[in-house]
Amino acid sequence: MPVHVLGISAFYHDSAAALLRDGEVVAAAQEERFTRRKGDPSFPEAAVACCLREAGIRVADLDHVVFYEKPWIHFERLLETYLAFAPRGIRSFLAAMPAWLGGKLTLARRIRDDLDRDGPVLFTEHHEAHMASAFYPSPFDRAAVLTVDGVGEWATTSWGVGDGARIEPRAEIHFPHSLGLLYSAFTYYLGFRVNSGEYKVMGLAPYGEPRYRDVILDRLIDLREDGSFRMDMGFFDYATGLRMTNARFADLFGGPPRDPEGALEARHMDVARSIQAVAEEALLRMCRHVHRESGESRLVLAGGVALNCVANGRILRETPFADLWVQPAAGDAGGALGAALAAWHGYLGNPRRVAEPAADGTRARDSMKGALLGPRFEPAEVRAMLDRLGAPYRRLEPADVPATAARILADGKVLGFFQGRMEYGPRALGARSILGDPRSPAMQTVMNLKIKYRESFRPFAPAVLVERIADWFDLDRPSPYMLLVAQVAARRRREVAGEADLVGLARLKAHRSEVPAITHVDGSARIQSVDGVHDPTFHAVLAAFEELTGCGVLVNTSFNVRGEPIVCTPEDAWRCFMNTEMDYLLVEDALLDKREQPKAGAGAGRPAFPLD
Repeated sequence: MPVHVLGISAFYHDSAAALLRDGEVVAAAQEERFTRRKGDPSFPEAAVACCLREAGIRVADLDHVVFYEKPWIHFERLLETYLAFAPRGIRSFLAAMPAWLGGKLTLARRIRDDLDRDGPVLFTEHHEAHMASAFYPSPFDRAAVLTVDGVGEWATTSWGVGDGARIEPRAEIHFPHSLGLLYSAFTYYLGFRVNSGEYKVMGLAPYGEPRYRDVILDRLIDLREDGSFRMDMGFFDYATGLRMTNARFADLFGGPPRDPEGALEARHMDVARSIQAVAEEALLRMCRHVHRESGESRLVLAGGVALNCVANGRILRETPFADLWVQPAAGDAGGALGAALAAWHGYLGNPRRVAEPAADGTRARDSMKGALLGPRFEPAEVRAMLDRLGAPYRRLEPADVPATAARILADGKVLGFFQGRMEYGPRALGARSILGDPRSPAMQTVMNLKIKYRESFRPFAPAVLVERIADWFDLDRPSPYMLLVAQVAARRRREVAGEADLVGLARLKAHRSEVPAITHVDGSARIQSVDGVHDPTFHAVLAAFEELTGCGVLVNTSFNVRGEPIVCTPEDAWRCFMNTEMDYLLVEDALLDKREQPKAGAGAGRPAFPLD
């Protein structure tokens, strides 16, 4: 009989579930996608149900359940931290204790109750789960492993070496010294939401100058050559749970934290650029140290900081590692998968299977199945839902889907694209995506302001045919999970007249390449390469678009609006479509034209594309 292992992450932020069958990942999903509460930390009841449904099993068929953290060690850290900073944080302490004493310390019982299942619950350490999620699904038989995040139980940074089915931890940095929390402190200071707005800081950084880099290194963090560091906690309040930063921190950077809806000033852009520069420098030093100490030529990454794709690009280019693989669900959601894998290989002692390299010498495939691990919906289910909603649609033959999508996009329209299994992790990879023409000078502004309803400075990522990466970008390898940033190829870039006179958000107006909608102000792009193995439909759309336009690149952004999770169900997609100015929606084989929809939203008056 097959052995099923369920991994769970929950009760902090971005809870998730992942299911293995005989060591192979069958399904994985985040709870927020089902509940529609962004970053939902609650027990992942719906995500668990999704995993069981995809595997065709019941709770009774589970052999092992694993949680991604050890609550007693976490509790120990809280107590020691409150004692160390007393009497500061007494209100936070009094608020936290009832939750811990009332349930968090008896998580095994709570999990059994929530699952309605008897039997033991296994626990991994937080960074053990991150390490497992980074190494075991990677395409490498041996690699150095580096995990960097906010905090687990005590660890905030860990490194070790993976070899076959074994991971050997080598060193850790402990709370309150945390590169992830340092970056989150600046996220808070810049008016963005901690644990979800860090990527906004990364996107804002190229608009500014690193004027505060030395201030950060001189006053906030003592960064050593080996990448180890200590922080001056006199500038931060997160250790006592009150807020991320304090008045001393604000004095360093010229004013109080930005109001979340307030204007973005040049100072804010300079602060963003400065912390991004410091984070990159810290990670580069860590990686060089890990390379020296481990002697390994390949590196794998996980933890929330591993989602900093700008830093990842520099690690690939500027450290001695020959190859790099990043877990696509690098944050806490990926801890569910890591916990299950740690139990399968570490606790149960099972061997690990790694795919052989391809015949042309390129590296083997990872075992993440393109991160397409969530729920799927049959075309008949989709059509029944649309009929119930009274939404007019045109049914396409499956073979006509790519060409129809390509024609819509080549005409400059914006397309909601919903196909196959939902992505696991924070990036939409062509299953729950909004697509556009990257050649359009107006597309970035249109999609930000009229469809995503988000800040105008936010860049969009390109999806590119894997066989065309080098034609468009300075990158010599696949980037399937949108976790590497590289420059647009020199032959595709354009000189911008008067560039030196443009400052701040005025730089948005310049068109720096043949594909301005995906070219950031520094000439870079966050790249997703698409092959025909895991997502043949999306690859076929790109190929059809290239045939029409000569451009094998599309704008690919997540199918959601600001403040909401990525859509999960066809009904989620329809609702988002109706409440934005998207032109078309393609859900499996059903094509919806905004103009034809009853009670259509703001985009209803836009001219429709002639499909016939």
